[in-house]
Amino acid sequence: MRRAILIAATLLLPIALTGCKRKVSNKPIGKTVQIHVPLGLPALPIPADNPPTAETIALGRRLFYDTHVSVDNTLSCASCHDPKAYFTDGKNVSTGVRGSLGTRNAPTILNAAYLPFQFWDGRAITLEQQAAFPIANPVEMSQPHAADVSKLGDDPQYRSMFKSAFGTDDVNIERVEEALASFERTALTGNSAFDRYQYGGDKTALTPAQLRGFMVYLDPTRGNCASCHSVGAHDALFTDGEFHNTGQGVNDSGSFSDVGRFHETKIATDTGAFKTPTLRNIAGTAPYMHDGGLKTLKAVVDFYAGQGNSSPYLDPEMKKIHLTGQDRTDLVEFLQSLTGDVAPNLGPPDK
Repeated sequence: MRRAILIAATLLLPIALTGCKRKVSNKPIGKTVQIHVPLGLPALPIPADNPPTAETIALGRRLFYDTHVSVDNTLSCASCHDPKAYFTDGKNVSTGVRGSLGTRNAPTILNAAYLPFQFWDGRAITLEQQAAFPIANPVEMSQPHAADVSKLGDDPQYRSMFKSAFGTDDVNIERVEEALASFERTALTGNSAFDRYQYGGDKTALTPAQLRGFMVYLDPTRGNCASCHSVGAHDALFTDGEFHNTGQGVNDSGSFSDVGRFHETKIATDTGAFKTPTLRNIAGTAPYMHDGGLKTLKAVVDFYAGQGNSSPYLDPEMKKIHLTGQDRTDLVEFLQSLTGDVAPNLGPPDK
């Protein structure tokens, strides 16, 4: 009797095992590639568990431009992060599937690999964590992760690309996140006129107006811009990566329809605080602020010159500054000098 039970158990074991979910590795298997960092940027941080490879970057690039990641096959990541607009969309707030409107302006993905937080409210820390949020968001792509994985897994070409990147043709949301993040780490911009002047030693790279504007930018009594949009001795991200309440988006009663960072931390002083955006390529990424409420660089300069809007938790750096008309003009000219080169091979992949 005991022998019969053992035989039966042995015969049933393979059946039981096939019913278990197979655990697969999500670490890329290919050779790590070096991502070129342009003039003006620091060394690129790379996570140990997701080193960039040619295969994961290629997979992420295809995923970034593929509309199949949305529920009705109409939107891709590039719909809101268009390379022709420095990976923004030129709208006040982005449009999701079926015409649904979001509540925030689409930030650029350029140089996002350096940021300690992702999204305007910092709800993701890494590019990997960020990547899958828009896919499932009901006002963006509105596709549950399980449906996304199933759809991609039905495509033989995708299965082949996942196998090349990760060693097996299994498709899961973690691998999707890692591939998208690896592609986005290649989305760098630098070598602007400012970089050539400040870090390249070319003292002819900036115009006289831009040089005057740079002095305004640095001066805490005039522009005071560098207090949040930081410039370092050897490189510049033009953001401190932190969250500030400028009063933008406050209503007549002094409250915010979008509470920003408070949504994540539940700390009262974070109410109305949003992440400092980079100023790189700022001349080509209008409109501005988290809600797209300011249409021109002049309007942004005027906003800060007027100390923003009143708010109970207004950031201390929103202090009184003194800008002449010439200062404002020169400051806008300086911001124009921050338009830089964009890394190659970021557009849609060949069909």
